[in-house]
Amino acid sequence: ERYTKFIKERADIELSYAKQIRYHLSKKYHPKRSREDESRYTWCLAFAATLRQLNELSVQREELAENLNSQIVCELTRYTQELKTERKTHFQDGRRAQQHIEGSWKQLESSKRRFERDCKEAERAQHVSDRIDLDNKTDGEKARQTAQQKKQAAEESRKDYVTSLNQFNQDQHQHYHTLVPVIYQRIQDMEERRIERICESMRSSAEAERKVLPVVSRCLDAMMDAAEGIQPRMDTQQVVEVYKSGFDPPGDVEFEDYSATMRRSISESSYLDNRTEGRRHSRKLWPFIRKNKGSSPADCSHLPPEQRRKKLQTRINNINQEIQREREQRDALLKMREVYERSPQMGDAGSLEPRLDEVKQSLQKLEDELRRHQAWLSEADSRLSDHSNRRQSGGCGLNSQATTPGSSSLKHPDGSYTEDHSAELHFKSRSSEFDDDFDDEEPLPSIGTCKSLYPFQGQNEGTLSMVEGELLSVVEEDKGDGWTRVRRNLEEEGYVPTSYIKVFLDSSAKGAMTYI
Repeated sequence: ERYTKFIKERADIELSYAKQIRYHLSKKYHPKRSREDESRYTWCLAFAATLRQLNELSVQREELAENLNSQIVCELTRYTQELKTERKTHFQDGRRAQQHIEGSWKQLESSKRRFERDCKEAERAQHVSDRIDLDNKTDGEKARQTAQQKKQAAEESRKDYVTSLNQFNQDQHQHYHTLVPVIYQRIQDMEERRIERICESMRSSAEAERKVLPVVSRCLDAMMDAAEGIQPRMDTQQVVEVYKSGFDPPGDVEFEDYSATMRRSISESSYLDNRTEGRRHSRKLWPFIRKNKGSSPADCSHLPPEQRRKKLQTRINNINQEIQREREQRDALLKMREVYERSPQMGDAGSLEPRLDEVKQSLQKLEDELRRHQAWLSEADSRLSDHSNRRQSGGCGLNSQATTPGSSSLKHPDGSYTEDHSAELHFKSRSSEFDDDFDDEEPLPSIGTCKSLYPFQGQNEGTLSMVEGELLSVVEEDKGDGWTRVRRNLEEEGYVPTSYIKVFLDSSAKGAMTYI
């Protein structure tokens, strides 16, 4: 029973271990659909392969637990019940033998005491008879008869005592030389069979675990192969390919001669105006700050050229797949209609017309959408070609006509300059496009918590409203501008005044923050 309990608890531990691996590790860290783009990276593929092998390990552990329960625990439980029944039978036989020898001993003791009593009574009766014979002959006759009767009774008692004594000796010999040795031998045989069964169960337990070792070894080898297949250079190159914008680098900043006696307005490329404008728009132009997404144009013109081309190509591939499926469905319906027309008993050909019209309309819409996307793709390719040509033939020097990002100056005939706001809008649009590339990145990890000391109404873009006493997660420390980046949940994140909160950073996040 103790060994059965041990195997059962071990099987429960194996099963619990398998469930912990499957649900708390393999399933929990399995890539979600929202992160399927990561499947292009070798380290992500290796991690996914490791999770699959880990899941296979959990399956083997579950199989081991099942084998321990079915092959050992169940058999030992049944065998234990049989042993209990057999042992009970042997003990009952021993008690019956003990009761028999005790009954024989009591019978012997009773015969012995009766024989002793009758002998004493016969002896007293004989003394009385001898004494009466001397005094009175009449009473002496009667006393002699009584003594004779007592003597006969004593003789009968002696015979019974001898019979009981012989019977007890015989029973005692049989008890100690036959019955008890046989019972003990049966108990010993039972105990040897019990020990042998424990030995077999230990071997079965080891064999059950040995059976899963080859699979476990293959899983570990597969994990090693997955780790060996990681290629850091390929992964980083893919990141570059995915996120490169295709924009030309900005040209050199023009030299603005303030010593010249010319009447002009302050250009947006001046240092002072740039410094003021930079403070005003620093948060909006910084590419790594999250901002709320708006509705995107259907032609993906809001994306950088390279990203736009990739996005349109992906859409075209998806549309082609949809068109292929619709065509296959149309062909199947046409064949079915031909069969119905040749064999009307199989079905009504006219019942397929509504579905055929629906498929044709869907196919027409998809083809129109395909042509539209192909035109957008051609436009994007031509723009990329223009950018490439300008990059190869261009070159910016101190006196070139290139302008600063975010502004350009137009020279009037009288020698004055005015700002070209279209360039500013173009630069802001470009920064906004670059900003969108980082909207789908993983949220920053929490580096601590904070508690709001005062209520704050976040009315500007990028800020987060909060009430007094609210607990929030800190995702980015104050960089010296008086604002701290916090998160309420996965959907609500923004900046709050640092003076309005009390920050509690984690021990691992204290000190300098490193960004990759």
